[in-house]
Amino acid sequence: MANSSNGNDQQACLDSGFFYVINHGIDKKFMDEVFSQSKKFFSLPMEEKMKLLRNEKNRGYTPVFDEHLDPVNQIHGDYKEGYYIGIEVSEDDPDSQKPFCGPNMWPCVDILPTWRETMEKYHQEALKVARKVSQLIALALELNFDYFDHPEMLGKPIATLRLLHYEDRTSEPDKGIFGAGAHSDFGLITLLATDDIVGLQICKNRDAEPQVWEYVPPLKGAFVVNLGDMLERWSNDIFRSTLHRVLSNGQERYSIAFFVEPNHDCIVKCLPTCQSENNPPKFPPIKCLDYMLQRYKDTHADLNSYK
Repeated sequence: MANSSNGNDQQACLDSGFFYVINHGIDKKFMDEVFSQSKKFFSLPMEEKMKLLRNEKNRGYTPVFDEHLDPVNQIHGDYKEGYYIGIEVSEDDPDSQKPFCGPNMWPCVDILPTWRETMEKYHQEALKVARKVSQLIALALELNFDYFDHPEMLGKPIATLRLLHYEDRTSEPDKGIFGAGAHSDFGLITLLATDDIVGLQICKNRDAEPQVWEYVPPLKGAFVVNLGDMLERWSNDIFRSTLHRVLSNGQERYSIAFFVEPNHDCIVKCLPTCQSENNPPKFPPIKCLDYMLQRYKDTHADLNSYK
C-alpha cells in the first residue's frame, strides 16, 4: 500500500512523525470529487452553513476562529472553517449516548444532493487506509501487525473526517495570524489529503530555541500521515507526535483530515515493546475518552458563545 519499506516507515516515525502514503487504494477521481463537494459546501452563504453549526457531539460546521490551537501565539484563532463528520450512529443506538457518537449533520439534499453519499463513502475508504497504516505502525513497534485491530482498540474507533477551508488571508506569524496555530494532533494517527497549495509546516524539535519550521510539500493523490499524541504516549515517547501549523500565502487552500482514535474505553498505557528496566513508562495509563474530551475542550470555542 506504500512505496516505503517497514524500516523507512520506522525511521520516519522516529525522526519526524510525518510520512507520505501512496498507492493507498482510493481512486484519484473520487478524491477529486470529495474536494469538489467540500468546496461546494464552503461556498454556501454563511446563514446556510450556520444552520449546521457543530453540536455537542462535535459534528457539523466550525466557523473561522472556532478553533484556537496555539493561544500563546495567536491573537484570535485559526483562519479556517471546517466540517466534522464521524461514524454514523442512529439515535436509538445505545452508543449514541457516548461523547463523539451520534447521527451526523448533513446539508439539505435540495442544496447539495450527493454530498452525504460522497462523504460517507470517503469516510469508509479512509478508515480502511487508516487500519492498514496502523498495521505498519504496529510492525515498526515490533508488535504483531494486527495489534491495533483488537476489538478494544480499533473495534469501534472514534474516526472523524474533517473538511477544511483556509481563507485567502496571508498569515503573519509575528502578528499572531495563522491559518492554523502550532499544535500536535490528539489521537493515534491522522491522514491528511491536501490540494496543491503549500501551507503545512512541521517543527521536528519543539524544544529548540528558536523553533525551526519547514514546509511539507503537497504530493497530489498521497496522504500525509502524522502520528498523534496518543501514539507518542503509547510508545513511551519513542515515536514522535510532531508540532505542525499552517501558514496561508494569500491563496485559498483546502485540505481533508481524517483523525483516528481508539475506542472510548480503550486504556492507553505503555506498549510492552516500548518499556524496559532502563526505560520505564513515562506516562500513567489513561482512558481514551477522558483524554479526548479534555483536548477538545482546550482547543475549541464554547458552543454557548454562538447563542
